[in-house]
Amino acid sequence: MSENKYQSEVEAVDAFVERYKDLTNEIGKVIVGQDEVIKKVLISIFSRGHCLLVGVPGLAKTLLVSTISDSLGLDFNRIQFTPDLMPSDIIGSEILDESKNFKFVKGPLFANIILADEINRTPPKTQSALLEAMQERTVTAAGHQYKLDEPFFVLATQNPIEQEGTYPLPEAQLDRFMFNVWVDYPKYEEELSIVKNTTTDKKVNLNRIMNADEIIYFQQLIRKLPVADNVLEYAVKLASSTRPGNKLAPDVVNSYLSWGAGPRASQYLIIGAKCHAAINGKYSPDIEDVKAVAEPILRHRIVRNYKAEADGYSIEKIIDSLL
Repeated sequence: MSENKYQSEVEAVDAFVERYKDLTNEIGKVIVGQDEVIKKVLISIFSRGHCLLVGVPGLAKTLLVSTISDSLGLDFNRIQFTPDLMPSDIIGSEILDESKNFKFVKGPLFANIILADEINRTPPKTQSALLEAMQERTVTAAGHQYKLDEPFFVLATQNPIEQEGTYPLPEAQLDRFMFNVWVDYPKYEEELSIVKNTTTDKKVNLNRIMNADEIIYFQQLIRKLPVADNVLEYAVKLASSTRPGNKLAPDVVNSYLSWGAGPRASQYLIIGAKCHAAINGKYSPDIEDVKAVAEPILRHRIVRNYKAEADGYSIEKIIDSLL
């Protein structure tokens, strides 16, 4: 899609609002409820960010990701992370072809949307193979660098209960995820509807709402939205206030946190606020838009100390007090 399709940025934002509504309606044909989760995943996609979905098994996390990729008309690969998975299993490897030349065979990482299922089940060596792809959108194999297709997103899932035989994600990798989204149980009425729809042989045909070029266009549009100085200052102060010992840190942070959010949190607060404003038909974000995306951005970037755990002070409670 060329940028000339819309006469102005205002017109383009209005078009984006319509496309977003069509997209959520289409996803709603398959996924019942989970509106906030869908919204956060779509915000991360249009912000060029990655998303970590945390929830117990059976909450349709995999179905959600495949439904979104179908509606967006993107290539989708699911990688089941296991303790014996090697970096070459996801990146690809060089093989000797019939002409006795080395040929690179691309791994499942070469797609637009990657579902990294149970990412904490695999050793750090394989987890770190994702790091370059997530940050640089390239992979390196046998000394050669290969560019990944745009758009490119990693949507990872993690089971919060069963921690036996898992490898906690290192802070450096957690920081690469824009959002940490908690997927909760459905409400009673939603569960009734889920059971009703999934225990028959009825098939749902999804329409493609967008294509890769349109997604890239809207990603660029969101980055162009102007931000007022007071909103920028609020986002940076919010991220700074999570750092113990910082002059902006309140008592709750100094008492209960051992580590705060880095500058990447400030960047994501602004880009996330821009996207949140755009899906609501606003042409510039305000402080309310920053607040709307703050919890999933900060949740995995701040670390509680023993005192917080002993006093039963959750990360969510600390973030709420900062907001």
